[in-house]
Amino acid sequence: MDRTFNFVVNGRPRTTTTDPARSLLEVLREDFHLTGAKYGCGEGQCRACTVLMNGKSVPSCLTQISEADQQTILTIEGVAEGDRLHPVQQAFLDEGAFQCGYCTAGMILGVIGFSNEKPNASESEAMARLQRHLCRCCSYVKIKSAVLKALEHAGKGAKISTAKKP
Repeated sequence: MDRTFNFVVNGRPRTTTTDPARSLLEVLREDFHLTGAKYGCGEGQCRACTVLMNGKSVPSCLTQISEADQQTILTIEGVAEGDRLHPVQQAFLDEGAFQCGYCTAGMILGVIGFSNEKPNASESEAMARLQRHLCRCCSYVKIKSAVLKALEHAGKGAKISTAKKP
């Protein structure tokens, strides 16, 4: 039986009436046409589907829409501020940390989520946390450079986390 769910997506209040067992990924992509989060493995192993829920990274393929009720969701579409890229997005661009781009949105949100949870993380902590994100193009050297650039940016007092408000 369908239920109605209310949440905030990229700073905008949203409502949907659907099966409570549907994945957040499916609702974002099919109902709201936010296609930045990608379906990779469907098991939460590749993290191509990563979004932020209340500032923490979650695999949206495993997150049921019922878990998102009354929560704040941030997708890659809501990360930039107008024409200005988020510092993590800019670091990925500057370092050329992508080839096909399929995993990039999930990785960027993974870095932002990690920085929300541990703002003064060491390089080894960041790399350990991001091991869960898979890149089938094997751009890991450039991804590591981008992550370190973003962490360095944060170390200089710049904020790399983000929280959209309605």
